[in-house]
Amino acid sequence: MSVLLVEPGEGLTVSAKIPKLGYRGIEACELVFDAQKVPADAVLGGIPNQGWAHMMRGLEVGRIQVASRALGVGQAALDDAVRYAQQRESFDKPIWKHQSVGNMLADMATKMQAARLLTLDAAAKLDAGERADMEAGMAKLFASEAAMQVALDAIRVHGGYGYSKEYDVERYFRDAPLMIVGEGTNEIQRNVIAAQLIARNRI
Repeated sequence: MSVLLVEPGEGLTVSAKIPKLGYRGIEACELVFDAQKVPADAVLGGIPNQGWAHMMRGLEVGRIQVASRALGVGQAALDDAVRYAQQRESFDKPIWKHQSVGNMLADMATKMQAARLLTLDAAAKLDAGERADMEAGMAKLFASEAAMQVALDAIRVHGGYGYSKEYDVERYFRDAPLMIVGEGTNEIQRNVIAAQLIARNRI
């Protein structure tokens, strides 16, 4: 298998945009290749049959990148929830002082910090040239699930307003699921983590 860098031209058709639940700032579309010819120097890296290695290396980078994006979405949801919980009052005090809301904020912040540390650890291993498929899978798995939960909790903190487009938390809730299924679903991440865990701890 080889990876080809294909320029637009005869034989390549870009279909209409694919509508999505979230991540609407980035277009998604279908590419149709029909007998398109590409030159030999279109092979990524210049050496054929290296596609599998390119793809596997790309998955490590991609999963860390997805973890980072999930961290960004989750952090934005947390920041908005913290701000709103200080501005909104009920029973003559900011809602964060109500234990149920305060506890929710504490859990949200803890999840985001754990996601950040897992992501930084995976990125550091990759930068050092070490194998990081297990760490990248852990970061992607945890950060994406955390982002989804934190985005939902941010809606809860906002109450009815969280379901309206007046506040950004509804967008974070729509954007978060992409990180759960993108760059290998989280079910696949668990398979990767388990396989690497055994491979690194053979008895």
